[in-house]
Amino acid sequence: MSLSKFADLAHTSCQHSSTNPPGRRRYSFLMSPIQAAKQDASIRILVIDNTPMDCQLMTDALGRCSGFDVKACPAMSEEVISVSANNAQVAVICNDAHDTNKKSYAVVRRLRLAHPAIRSIMLLDSTEGAAVVEAFRSGAKGVFCRNDSFESLCKCIRQVNSGQVWANSTELHYVLQALSDSSVPSLLDTKGKHLLTKRESDIVNALAQGLSNREIATQMRLSEHTVKNYLFRIFNKLGISSRVELILYAFSQRESSSRSLELSQ
Repeated sequence: MSLSKFADLAHTSCQHSSTNPPGRRRYSFLMSPIQAAKQDASIRILVIDNTPMDCQLMTDALGRCSGFDVKACPAMSEEVISVSANNAQVAVICNDAHDTNKKSYAVVRRLRLAHPAIRSIMLLDSTEGAAVVEAFRSGAKGVFCRNDSFESLCKCIRQVNSGQVWANSTELHYVLQALSDSSVPSLLDTKGKHLLTKRESDIVNALAQGLSNREIATQMRLSEHTVKNYLFRIFNKLGISSRVELILYAFSQRESSSRSLELSQ
């Protein structure tokens, strides 16, 4: 789908989504007052695309949607991104088939290191295995195919901003397959200290192999309840909230570990 068509759909989609009854906050009946207040706050979005026209079209399309504060970054140079990324919460990085140097993936990695609070979404021409794996390996929190609807992209941005991961079961299978090819590296803090105990690391490795809680319990001779307790402790230590996030966290850490090894050689 072309970006100009995207922009037309954005106008129609956002008009439709804003037709809530007067005086009623959308979905507020499902939220606490604190959650509703967070929902009302605009999500600060940075659109990064090496093509200025495409970048502006995407920025304009997203800017028409209520609750989005959008800034364009029509270049992938480190200097431009460093300045533009200030205060952004979500970055939408546009990748295309002509990106032979994989600049867009390098952008995701730079954002993860320099601006860890920003959650990145990779916009792909096709969510085939290699592209999906490379996106999550670089640190993306979501992948989105250009063939999907603009309405879905808006939902993707909101979900990723709320701390969730955007990927379907097929895309997650690609990640699991790539992760299961080798063990997860030791997870370390900034001082090089192990974040997890050996038993917790074993559970992460088992999870990366696609095992269920019951299968992990059987393999490690534990009760399912004990496995769940270990997972909760792991989530708390790493600041995550789901098995999917744990898998992606371990996956991105393995990539960082591999790159550090390459640089040291």
